[in-house]
Amino acid sequence: MLRSLYSGISGMKGFQNNLDVVGNNIANVNSTGYKKSRIAFQDLMSQQIKAAQNPVENGAGGTNASQVGLGSKIGAIDNIHTQGNRQTTNRALDLALEGDGMFILSKDAQGNTINDEDVSFTRAGNFYLDGESRLVNSDGLFVLNTAGESITIPDGATQISINGTGEVTFTGAELPEDANANTYQIAVAKFSNPGGLIKQGGSTYRNTENAGLMLNDPDVDAGEGEPINGFKIPGSNGTADVVSGALEMSNVDLSEEFTNMIIAQRGFQANTRIITTSDQILEELVNLKR
Repeated sequence: MLRSLYSGISGMKGFQNNLDVVGNNIANVNSTGYKKSRIAFQDLMSQQIKAAQNPVENGAGGTNASQVGLGSKIGAIDNIHTQGNRQTTNRALDLALEGDGMFILSKDAQGNTINDEDVSFTRAGNFYLDGESRLVNSDGLFVLNTAGESITIPDGATQISINGTGEVTFTGAELPEDANANTYQIAVAKFSNPGGLIKQGGSTYRNTENAGLMLNDPDVDAGEGEPINGFKIPGSNGTADVVSGALEMSNVDLSEEFTNMIIAQRGFQANTRIITTSDQILEELVNLKR
């Protein structure tokens, strides 16, 4: 009876976390660039009641082991990086990515490398110009170009537009003397396993070694005008194209999440019934003495 009690407790804890995951997905159904999570369960270790027996030559056949499971545990909580629906805004600085890749952000305006602690990644492309005409996100993080620097629009620039390769163009202002091919080129990063990224709030992610950041071709010299390592030009080498005037919305499917909520709720209720039933049987055993 004690085994069934502890199995019920482990199941309740698991489905409680399941409800937490579902609730967070539903809460972020309208969060720009949000990627939903899912939970996967595994069984815990099993107690062996009888060992397996090998067949005996010219004798008895083999027998299977007898085991009693001891409950369940959370095997993984995955981030699902499927493409979200695109919402048209007709605002030039609203950018969506069509395909694999993420925008690169940093707290520092210059001198960034792809693995710096302050560098983060996002699919939320609602960008703005700050008081110094630098391209930033809603939290003031700088949008980086292929040189690892912020993108500053010259004073007097008008009719700002961004094409599918992330190139920022404008009229009414001259290019700075030190401008090169990197200066107005929005960069993206690509990962072989985006599920390995860590959510850190603000619709941003932090890189890990397990995310499989795809670096640039080592046979190509990163000279002037060439992207530095890990900073890729959109639309090249299998990276996403940039769509200006649109945003990628959350990939949460409400019908799926409400179904998962029902499953989690019923699973939680079933495990509480295991505990209640086990308690009733233990009560009967205690009352045998009467």
